[in-house]
Amino acid sequence: MYEPIRSKSVHRTMAGTTPNFPHRSREEELDIQLAGHLAALLAVTDELRALAPSTDLDTAAERLAAQVSRLRGGRAPLRASTATADGAPTLHQRAHALAGRALVVAASRADTAAAILAAERMDAHAAAEEPVSAAH
Repeated sequence: MYEPIRSKSVHRTMAGTTPNFPHRSREEELDIQLAGHLAALLAVTDELRALAPSTDLDTAAERLAAQVSRLRGGRAPLRASTATADGAPTLHQRAHALAGRALVVAASRADTAAAILAAERMDAHAAAEEPVSAAH
């Protein structure tokens, strides 16, 4: 029913066997993606902390920074130092979306610690959005 592939892969012939060609495993790619999502969530969390300081956000920022450092081989993430012009409701919506993306990647790579942290942040930002959503 199906014919076997008779020619060599274009990818194999283009890359050849040169050791200079970067090869990353699926796990490494997921680590990079997860670290990026968590770093973005950390930046939004820092912005929220600048607008309305709270111990919950302080704790979340510390935990997020620790996870990003772990995924990046010990390199500390950059931190936001000032708030943007966006208000808290917009930042909570952005943080909720970023936490959701991080949760998907963490679940994909079976990273329980990062998945739990992302789910907790989703819940916290959803709860922070509720009074705003109910008013409209």
